[in-house]
Amino acid sequence: MNKKLSYPFEEDLQESLKDPKFRKIWEEGETNYQLGRQMIEKRLKKKISQRQLAKKVGTTQAVISRIETMNANPSLNLLKRIAAALGSSVKIEFR
Repeated sequence: MNKKLSYPFEEDLQESLKDPKFRKIWEEGETNYQLGRQMIEKRLKKKISQRQLAKKVGTTQAVISRIETMNANPSLNLLKRIAAALGSSVKIEFR
């Protein structure tokens, strides 16, 4: 009999967030995650590849990939160019 243990992600996350060090790292990564997620969503909605977006923006496909995978720290100027190429805008706020 093949028994699989089930441990839902949400339960694991809630448990992990009780650790202050983990919580700090998780919260620090949230902005990059949201940026990448929204960028992918907009790009796919426009039905364009990373390479096509990069060409419109004047950068490389590798740069677009790094932003989407949270492995870059793009400048505000680059984010504005990406947003314009996606027919969108950038909104920054302090909370």
